[in-house]
Amino acid sequence: MSAQPQAPAPRRAAVRVAVDVGGTFTDIVLERGDVRHCAKLLTTPAAPEQAVLAGIGELLATASLAWADVDRLVLGTTLATNALIERKGARTALITTAGFRDLVEIGLEDRYAQYDIFLDKPQPLVPRDWRHGVAERVDAQGRVLTPLDEDAVRALAGRLREDRIESVAVCLLHSYAHPGHERRIRDILRDELPDLWISLSSDVCAEIREYPRLSTVCANAYVQPQVSGYLRRFEDAARARGLRAEPFLMTSGGAIATLRTGVEEPVRLVESGPAGGAILAQHIAEQIGAARALSFDMGGTTAKICYIDDYQPQISRSFEFGRVHRHLKGSGLPIRIPVIEMIEIGAGGGSIARVNHLGVIQVGPDSAGSTPGPAAYGLGGQHATVTDAHAVLGTITPERFAVGKVSLDPALAKIAVQAHLARPAQLTGPEAAQAVVDVVTENMANAARVHASELGKTADEHTLIAFGGAAPLHAAQLARKLGIATVIVPQSAGVGSAVGFLWAPIAYQAVRSLHQRLDRIDLPLATRLLDELTAQVEAVVRRAAPGEPIAIKRQVYMRYAGQGHEIAIDLAAGAFDAAAARALGEQFAQRYAQIYGRSLPHVPAETVSWSVAAQAGTRRAIAADVIDAAGPKPATPAGQRTLYDFAAARWRDVPVYERNALAPDQIVRGPALVVEDETTTHVPDGFVAHRSPQGSLVLQDQQRVPATPTPHLETTA
Repeated sequence: MSAQPQAPAPRRAAVRVAVDVGGTFTDIVLERGDVRHCAKLLTTPAAPEQAVLAGIGELLATASLAWADVDRLVLGTTLATNALIERKGARTALITTAGFRDLVEIGLEDRYAQYDIFLDKPQPLVPRDWRHGVAERVDAQGRVLTPLDEDAVRALAGRLREDRIESVAVCLLHSYAHPGHERRIRDILRDELPDLWISLSSDVCAEIREYPRLSTVCANAYVQPQVSGYLRRFEDAARARGLRAEPFLMTSGGAIATLRTGVEEPVRLVESGPAGGAILAQHIAEQIGAARALSFDMGGTTAKICYIDDYQPQISRSFEFGRVHRHLKGSGLPIRIPVIEMIEIGAGGGSIARVNHLGVIQVGPDSAGSTPGPAAYGLGGQHATVTDAHAVLGTITPERFAVGKVSLDPALAKIAVQAHLARPAQLTGPEAAQAVVDVVTENMANAARVHASELGKTADEHTLIAFGGAAPLHAAQLARKLGIATVIVPQSAGVGSAVGFLWAPIAYQAVRSLHQRLDRIDLPLATRLLDELTAQVEAVVRRAAPGEPIAIKRQVYMRYAGQGHEIAIDLAAGAFDAAAARALGEQFAQRYAQIYGRSLPHVPAETVSWSVAAQAGTRRAIAADVIDAAGPKPATPAGQRTLYDFAAARWRDVPVYERNALAPDQIVRGPALVVEDETTTHVPDGFVAHRSPQGSLVLQDQQRVPATPTPHLETTA
């Protein structure tokens, strides 16, 4: 009798873990099939890996899994962002071509406020005493005009040792065309100072325009010891616990890359946490059919705002950090990396509030972080923060705060608010606390308006998607200030950026400058460059997604000869030969005419930079979520809390609802609180909330009519 064929064993659901290390909280998400577990811990700033390891271990134990069971681990962090904003990075020096050390202050020789005679410029990351010039010179074609003075570099090593320098940025003139001198400086310094962190501009930003390149490599060096040290320590500890899968990183451009990328180029992670949030918002926008969405991410340290149109966040090649005037473009320091276009301000739950010399309450940009944290944490913090204000107003449920991991004491919050805000401003405690909430919400509304103006958009045409531990508390009020009708609070909103990591595509982009006249382009040189870039990005993506199909996108940044800026032109697949060069020129002329209304056929076109991006994964259609409530059945509250009503100048009891207990056909009328493990959603008077079939919490302003959902696609990794 022949043996019966055995049925194949059921495939084990993949175990995926995402970690977002913020300035105040570390958010961790574990998914196994359709089951999701979340954790929220206070960040351990001195050693961020401690909170990460503890949180992952906790979730693995909850899911009855081991470290060896993890199939994919994605890390993201705002550590680099917070270090830049708060100027808490490494002791950093700069080595550049002799005569160019003051370029970091000269910048582009422009003024972001033309008629402000008291104009302030952002302070450079590297003080002048730690900026050094060395004799060398290379021209724009990569020809060596003056050899590198290697003896001067060796002598400089002693000066770096005396100044206790931890990290060095090396940015020589035209190093994108000839990186040899920078690499030789690195070799010499490694011989003299083996423990020194070294960043080369030819590795970090191999593009023309020395000031953005200089600013970018300085930022990379400034955050490298902190971020790279954390990544290396975490990987070693995770391996010791049994982790088999290679850890991957979320980049600022909204894609996943290898751990090695983060160690060598941590500047690519500067917006990694916020980028994960933008990917989450993109996914939610696709679910609900909101072609225009406004992503609002507010954590413990910062708030991030990103506009999403046609279900795509806008990708930029650069952004600014540390703006002296947060509403004026050009008042910050540039970083030139692929990044999701967003605006970020120092407004989070831990943002410190104070009374200025005019007796006015102001909030941020500095934060109490996780150590010592807001006064209500009881960890030694003395300053009043946004979290303390909510604790005073009653909008935070102490026993549910941060999944119960942080013991919130409203009494300590009241003491801090009274001492630092109410008494100096001659207000009552609740009035001062409400003022803090109003000020920080208005700050975020102003940032959203300015960002919309910079992008040529209007905020009121968008749906607000709010996530992060603090965002659901402010989302409805922010929407009302911006004239937005509908607010969406996704599932697991308190750890939203980490959830976004799990939905991000595996992708990587590389850019390199090669300046060529198109009518006499060096075809073999351009082909060799494209091949090198393609091999570089494919290697990164294949390592993260072995066996998956990979799509390659090539672009050339072009301009007419004599112009100062360029536009991106897609380059078709295939060999780059004379026919491809002609087609590229035709595409450039057409695109230029579309943007500017005319072309310049009498002026030769030229290439400036070349870009190759690789991405794994496909797109599939999904059914739209329905955001309209199915019926007027009121939900049953789980209890009530007493909140301060500023308009009526009195305390009032409002119902409290458990989010997971809400059914799609139930509605919640404001004022009310909807609580869950990671966050609390404040539903103000005039708003109605319900839970959609796919789990999103939908708030609608009854004074406005929401937009109609439209068809869409979902991006999957």
